[in-house]
Amino acid sequence: MFEERVYCGDLSIDDAGKEVTISGWVDRNRDLGGIIFLEVRDVTGIMQVVFDSSKSKENAEIADKTRSEYVILVKGKIRKRAEDTINPNIPTGDIEIDADSIVILNRSKVPPFPIDTRDTINEEISLKYRFLDLRRETLKEAIIKRHLMMQAGRKYLVDRRFIEIETPVLNKSTPEGARDFIVPSRINRGQFYALPQSPQLFKQILMVSGYDRYFQIVKCFRDEDLRNDRQPEFTQIDLEMSFCTEDMVMAVIEGLLKEIVSVVPGKNITVPFERITYHESLSKYGTDAPDTRFDLELIECTDIFKRSEFKVFSTAIEKGGIVKGLAVQDKGKISRKMIDDYTDHVRIYGAGGLPMFRYKEGNFEGGISKFLSDDEKREIVKRFKLNEPSVLFFSVDNENIVNFTMANMRKKIAADLGLIDEDKLNFLWVTDFPLFEYDSEAKRFQAKHHPFTSPRTDQIDMLEEVTPENVGELKSQAYDVVLNGVEIGGGSIRISDPLVQNRIFNKLGISDEEANDKFSFLLEALKYGAPPHGGIALGLDRILMILLKRNSIRDVIPFPKTQKGQCLMSGAPSGVADIQLKELSIKIVE
Repeated sequence: MFEERVYCGDLSIDDAGKEVTISGWVDRNRDLGGIIFLEVRDVTGIMQVVFDSSKSKENAEIADKTRSEYVILVKGKIRKRAEDTINPNIPTGDIEIDADSIVILNRSKVPPFPIDTRDTINEEISLKYRFLDLRRETLKEAIIKRHLMMQAGRKYLVDRRFIEIETPVLNKSTPEGARDFIVPSRINRGQFYALPQSPQLFKQILMVSGYDRYFQIVKCFRDEDLRNDRQPEFTQIDLEMSFCTEDMVMAVIEGLLKEIVSVVPGKNITVPFERITYHESLSKYGTDAPDTRFDLELIECTDIFKRSEFKVFSTAIEKGGIVKGLAVQDKGKISRKMIDDYTDHVRIYGAGGLPMFRYKEGNFEGGISKFLSDDEKREIVKRFKLNEPSVLFFSVDNENIVNFTMANMRKKIAADLGLIDEDKLNFLWVTDFPLFEYDSEAKRFQAKHHPFTSPRTDQIDMLEEVTPENVGELKSQAYDVVLNGVEIGGGSIRISDPLVQNRIFNKLGISDEEANDKFSFLLEALKYGAPPHGGIALGLDRILMILLKRNSIRDVIPFPKTQKGQCLMSGAPSGVADIQLKELSIKIVE
């Protein structure tokens, strides 16, 4: 029955006159008085099929009984449509099938939502009926683009001597910044595996083992709170290289992303990407993942207001705070109500308010302008290079709150004023990350990326001299790739010297005993001729979400979880039988 089947989307006007067999789902059914029109849909597209009762009353009656989402098989001849019936909205809109036979392969209940809609569907309903949601054009496009992206990535890397190698899914728990998903072992009672947060240790082992170019499109798992760009299980394009520099890794990734962009949205991007240091990124944009599609930059103003009569500024500075400002040439678009809304909005970032004033033709108007001295005004004009009417916004607090506030306000204002070109793809590298950061509550150092990141070779001797005060001065060989204000990948040159690795562990408060317990196989491997190596992991889901302009990575993943980590379709997670818990020596504590 199915041997001669062809796909709807593969047919064209060149096939006119051919006898074909198609199968798929009924998209629409129209009865025009003795002539039945069915639109049949498969994974490639839609084909109109015509059943003429004067030719075959039986076929027309069967066709008339079909309903939306019935599965059918049709045989007939391709013919050109009449000029006044051509549908320019679909690729096959100039042809149709004159049906000779029809078989109903299966019937369908009435779907809970129309399959042909592009409107937003209640997410709880769409995720519960994901098997139907996957038939919709928007999601089908994403899944097929996902496939093309993965194949393009594989081909690109294989052509450059990378070897695809699978690493274990069941491993021991290691601290990498997020909670592990734990899997109990039935055979080894009381012991547990952990699902991998990344293949980090194993890909480093592969470099020691001589497989100098590894890659993997790999599932990773993190038991963390979820957002639009996060899932408990996600997919990475993971790679590692031996005998490489940061520049070599970046060049490979730029070529890979250029290839992916040419396949998914079908655009061409320029390489090499812009590079910016971590310090410069925080200084100009307040974040290490800046959106550079618009020009708004933050300006450091702490020195201007150090002795200001405006006590909100000067008092905060005396306590170690900083002041940053943002000048917006709004062309009169920012209203009083918007300013009030912005002032309320910044409180979610921990800010106490959003001091502001307007500048126009040399005059300072409204807001905090009456509290500023003439010297301060002159310095502001000079520092912000003011020559056009502008609204100036400021934030004052500790450095983290100021950066967090202004980074988010910069994006919000740009979006409100229509300053963002949604068709732009701005890639850039952020480099020279600090090796450590200091947790003042825990009173300990933490790895900025992960504990296997190499310090800059000219700064290794600084390891023992790092203090909470100078922690930012010790730089790592780490790099993130950012797209339109979203970090889509992070990597580094790794530590290949076991002595340096131990020094890093000691600085992080990881004892020799703990290091041997968690990482003994890596530390042992590094003693057997480890080559210099480095790599990166790209977030496949995030990249696809941005390239397809989707609002959530759930819109590009076949079977995603909700923000509560649930699969509404399958009902996972779920309870298990008491006998299973008994076999695992596990007891649930209320």
